[in-house]
Amino acid sequence: MIRDPFAFMGTSTLPADAAVRRAAPAVICYPTHTLPTPDMAAYCAVRETLTARETIVVPPREAGCFEVPPGWFFRIRSIEGPQVGDLNLFNARDRSERFYSGKTRALHGTHIGTGDRLWSGFPHLRPMATITHDTLGWYGIDADGGAVHDVIGTRCDPYTHHLLSGGDSYHHCCHSNLTRALVRHTGQPVADVEAEIHDVLNVFMCTGFTRDTGQYFMKASPVRPGDFLEFFAEIEILGVLSACPGGDCSSTHSSDAARCYPLEVTILEPQTSPAGWKSPPLNGYDRSHGM
Repeated sequence: MIRDPFAFMGTSTLPADAAVRRAAPAVICYPTHTLPTPDMAAYCAVRETLTARETIVVPPREAGCFEVPPGWFFRIRSIEGPQVGDLNLFNARDRSERFYSGKTRALHGTHIGTGDRLWSGFPHLRPMATITHDTLGWYGIDADGGAVHDVIGTRCDPYTHHLLSGGDSYHHCCHSNLTRALVRHTGQPVADVEAEIHDVLNVFMCTGFTRDTGQYFMKASPVRPGDFLEFFAEIEILGVLSACPGGDCSSTHSSDAARCYPLEVTILEPQTSPAGWKSPPLNGYDRSHGM
């Protein structure tokens, strides 16, 4: 019988060259100097001509759907009190193309802001939307390492809550809210639609990782009524936004304990498209994978 020499090892032995290994330089995984960048000056120019065409209000602990034509803008705004939102994005004509938070994080960082883009998943991998204005851009990175608008949290969900609560069922986690909203919008069965709900952009949420344990943390969002995050739709978008049951996420989520507020989504039409803008094509990789 061969025994695993590493079985039941509670600690590791510090090697003599530990300091040298730790001193290896950090290298950015995806350098973005060759990444196609949006013409922010052109986007800003047409922002001056925006006309609101539709507004929806997402109730607390619920979600709502909205559609945005390519070349238009949409704005998510705090209207009554500090509130975090969980955002899913789909190609409105083909929901197999949806927001890829992991690749967005790899390209732009753990938290995103003005000029960053929300990318779709494989095999499409193209920008779905570009952030054009962020009234919380002043926040930066705080002393705890926290920042706003994260692409690291996946969304609160009833499965994790059931696991951690000892079997409790709560139906107003963001995952369930997003599912119900998409079911209402599409008329399709819950079992079919749920599989399409994906990792989110946590709008207004202030998060980071603890320095001692590396755990995901949240703290009170700095958002206040009137603050907004604005996007330019690079393709035809179906958005689904949940007003998180955690409210400003200062203490808890996945329950009715937190004070929650509605969120507003406004769809805005510019008089003209940004100069030189074209909706981005699908990713050009031939998908042969060396076969």
